Amino acid sequence: MTERLADISARIEGIRQLGAVMNAMKGIAASRAQVARTQMQAVDSYAATIATAISSAIGTTSTSVKKTTKNSHCERGLLVFCAEQGFAGAFSERVLDSIVTTDTTQPLFIIGTRGCSIAAARGLVARWSHAMPARTLGIPKLADDITKAIYHEMALGNIDGLDVLFTTWTAGRSAVIQQAILPIDPTAFPPETDHRFLIQIPIDTLISDLSTDYFHAIVCKAALHAFSAENEARMAAMSAAGSQIEQELEAFQATLRRVRQETITAEIIELGTGFATVNGH
Repeated sequence: MTERLADISARIEGIRQLGAVMNAMKGIAASRAQVARTQMQAVDSYAATIATAISSAIGTTSTSVKKTTKNSHCERGLLVFCAEQGFAGAFSERVLDSIVTTDTTQPLFIIGTRGCSIAAARGLVARWSHAMPARTLGIPKLADDITKAIYHEMALGNIDGLDVLFTTWTAGRSAVIQQAILPIDPTAFPPETDHRFLIQIPIDTLISDLSTDYFHAIVCKAALHAFSAENEARMAAMSAAGSQIEQELEAFQATLRRVRQETITAEIIELGTGFATVNGH
């Protein structure tokens, strides 16, 4: 009986330690999600500023922005943001499920180590992949690498445009969003103004450089959404696991109380039996 008490006590201690780990993971995820949400506002402001600059640059020239002619031999690439780590429920699975209705031969650019593994298991081969940074400070560098990879594929004539697939998290619910981000749609820019700026470089060069910066900002925003959503999903998974741990802890504590009572009862009976035996003699 004593060994059983020790086993149950050890199990309870192990469950408590697991609960502490879960709470720590939940706290880290909450902090990272909050930082990402805050930085989204800064990226939105940055993208809006660039869009205004592009609109103003377009207004200084009589030529219109050239629209990309679709090459029949090219395909649109798909930039997919999945989970970097586990313990996030079915986060990556839900994102990859959204690709089912599209052409599976579509060039895929997958972000997230965990997502890459799940995609490979489904037979989805990434043209290019990259890990999601552990902190939001690494997202601008990630966007740099994505921009270089996408423009390289476009220069080779492998793709003629790009869609992005990422997850948003609103009011405790996730939603997978797909958007076309290349070629950049000029109609998304604010209306032209009468104000004219002094420009000392060729207009085409300026618009091209600003468009690259604008694309970089859009990728950063999608990455921040995905980063935040992954951590929100991890928080939800840790909350569910925490509830399960609490239930198991209560069950083992009830078992411990019952075994202790049984032990005390057995000891009392043993003492009583021994006392009666002694008096009988």
